[in-house]
Amino acid sequence: MSRLRRPHRAPGEGPDNRGGHGGSGGRGFRIAGADVSASISVFLIALPLSLGIALATGAPLQAGLVAAAVGGLIVGRLGGAPLQVSGPAAGLTVVTADLIQRFGWRVTCAITVCAGFAQLGLAALRVARSALAVSPAIVHGMLAGIGVTIALAQLHIVLGGTPQSSAVDNVRGLPAQLANLHPGALSVSLLTIAVLLAWPRIPGRTGRIVRKIPGTLAAVAIATALAALAGVSLERVDLPSWSSHALPALPEGPVLGLLAAVLTVTLVGSVESLLSAVAVDKLTAARKKPNVQIPRARLDRELAGQGAGNVVSGALGGLPVTGVAVRSAANVATGAVSRHSTMLHGLWVAIAALLLVPVLDLIPLAALAALVMVVGVQMVNLVHLRSVQRNREMLVYVVTLAAVVFTGVLEGVVIGIAVAVAVALHRLTRTRITVEVQDGIHRVRARGQLTFLAVPRLSRMLHQVPWDADCVVELDGSFMDHAAFEALHDWQTAHIAHGGMAEFTGRAGGRIAEPATESPTCCRPWTPWRNHQCTEHSLTQVNASQRSEQRDDAPSAADLSSTDPPAADPSGTRPSGPKKRATGRTRFGGTGSAGVARSPGVSQLASGISSFQRNTAPLVRGELARLAREGQRPSQLFLTCADSRLVTSMITSSGPGDLFTVRNVGNLVPLPGADGADDSVAAAIEYAVDVLCVESITVCGHSGCGAMQALLNTPADADGAATPLRRWLRHGLPSLERMRSRQHSWARISGRLPSDAVEQLCLTNVVQQLEHLRAHESVARRLAEGTLELHGMYFHVGEAQAYLLADGVGARGDYSDEEVFNRVAPTTLEESRA
Repeated sequence: MSRLRRPHRAPGEGPDNRGGHGGSGGRGFRIAGADVSASISVFLIALPLSLGIALATGAPLQAGLVAAAVGGLIVGRLGGAPLQVSGPAAGLTVVTADLIQRFGWRVTCAITVCAGFAQLGLAALRVARSALAVSPAIVHGMLAGIGVTIALAQLHIVLGGTPQSSAVDNVRGLPAQLANLHPGALSVSLLTIAVLLAWPRIPGRTGRIVRKIPGTLAAVAIATALAALAGVSLERVDLPSWSSHALPALPEGPVLGLLAAVLTVTLVGSVESLLSAVAVDKLTAARKKPNVQIPRARLDRELAGQGAGNVVSGALGGLPVTGVAVRSAANVATGAVSRHSTMLHGLWVAIAALLLVPVLDLIPLAALAALVMVVGVQMVNLVHLRSVQRNREMLVYVVTLAAVVFTGVLEGVVIGIAVAVAVALHRLTRTRITVEVQDGIHRVRARGQLTFLAVPRLSRMLHQVPWDADCVVELDGSFMDHAAFEALHDWQTAHIAHGGMAEFTGRAGGRIAEPATESPTCCRPWTPWRNHQCTEHSLTQVNASQRSEQRDDAPSAADLSSTDPPAADPSGTRPSGPKKRATGRTRFGGTGSAGVARSPGVSQLASGISSFQRNTAPLVRGELARLAREGQRPSQLFLTCADSRLVTSMITSSGPGDLFTVRNVGNLVPLPGADGADDSVAAAIEYAVDVLCVESITVCGHSGCGAMQALLNTPADADGAATPLRRWLRHGLPSLERMRSRQHSWARISGRLPSDAVEQLCLTNVVQQLEHLRAHESVARRLAEGTLELHGMYFHVGEAQAYLLADGVGARGDYSDEEVFNRVAPTTLEESRA
């Protein structure tokens, strides 16, 4: 077949094309325009928020800008979530404010550095995913508690006062603060809140235009401009000179207190960053445009990047850094395609901190306080609240929220974890079991987990069912331990032995397989007979092995191939020689109902049928009964080879009534009127197209096809009419001629040439048989009407991999020069439903 080999390359493939951006294939540094625009949008959001969070913590305002710049440049470059934006976050506001009050700002910077090293150590241990084991109710409760604390503190600044050291003190101080309002601060704050809330709701074309400016920037800018024009006397941002910027100092204070502080910053920052990274992955996967493949977050690398960012931010006198969901969501929504957008946003923040100090000094502190207060209120997320309620975790959520507000973040999280464990243990031990009679059937319903603690009540309820009654046990739980399993199994065995019926179902009514015995009874679906480990099939295999050892008088291969007639048997009853396959098998093969000996093949078949009746028939009986009443309505005619290795329902994940299947040697479609044409194939095509009105026809070939190998190995001058098989294979000669012709390019698998001539012919044969299909009158008519499609498929047996002929090739009859079979990739459940 060397004369058939010719170079072939897919369109666009070349030695210099490695999938890079741009056509040159170079490796120069490029920044996409989408990243530039996204970075500007994120910068405009991050700038006022960074100042506001610094104000809320009591840190120097420059510390928020330092953290934002470091989060963009350092974490953006080193982190494992390309589109996540890091910087100062509201989630650490309460923690940082408490540290500053207890240890001072410079020691807090040192604590941030130590927390960064702790995160690097955790990343080296590859424990990032363990953070996802924390109950979402605890995380949402923690963030809601932090939000409430932030809102209470900033409310005092909004009213023109000064916040207290704790949420409780802030609540107690509200009456006095309300009695001593500052009209200027209150008016600016209310204006900021009004613009912030109204900005996303501006209707019409005007709204679409103005929403290109982030609401946070618009609110602060409008409040600042009106305050300046009105000449309102207010406290404003006062960024000191960078020459006097405070840097970290050596930690001072009790060692246990310092360790607890480092642990709190590490845990809260790590959990918030990792959960944000997972959320960004979901947002990216759901995004339709731009159509760019974004790699999934590598959580251990992301944790290491956060650690490096905290080390640098703390060393430069910045706030702790963590992944920020709001800025990350904006980054995804504005079309970012790489980590360049995150890094550029950090660069813009650094430039603004150095060059825009006179502009930033005009911002009233009341406007920043109002902005942060709204962010704190929004941390009590109603969507999260409904999700927690739906999953019956409200107690954990409320306790965590209250504990964070009244005791602190670390203590609140510990209390929340304790409550979550208590709730889980309560649910594990609490099981509700009821018995009722409906239409003469006793129904036992078990709600909750079945453990050894529930066995006494379960046994008592089961023994209320009369021995000879029909009983359905409905199990509504996700866990059953060995003690409960044994109790159910023993009761079922005894109940059936006394003439009753016992069946197990789930909450939706679906039948659950009967509890297994100690011996293996059933193998995985699609297991060949030779690999069965279940009792009936394995016994057949053992018997077959024993028979092979006892056939001492069986003829050798030489005897079977000999042309000499066998010698006469001395008894005159029968000649010696090869025995019939059914001879001598009564001992091991068993007998049928009439006492006739069963061969191993019949035993295997009967055993397989018995397994179907026991395990599968109860599951499909309802669907088959519906099909029996309504008749078949398949959507596809599936024409494939008779090869035993092709299980069509397994490959296509189809069930009864889905496919109208035609199988023959070589998946051939004889041309109408061809010499020696087989009417059975044409009849099946006509019946499927005209009577069943299928919507598509698929021709499926496969690797290692014996019919194609026989075509290749048959000499051109061989007598084609010698045997039925050779006469049938004549219908495959057009495929062989197509492969050898230079008027058609080779059919191939995407990304590679066929491995050998047999695979080349198998692929070409699929394309050729699709052309034969078009020659059938019923198919041609439906194609012209636009109500039928033709598809080609190739199944590689050794790889268990399916390939589909590229869209447009043969679907409407317009065969192009490129006949490419594309690999069918596995899809997620959500994608398959889309």
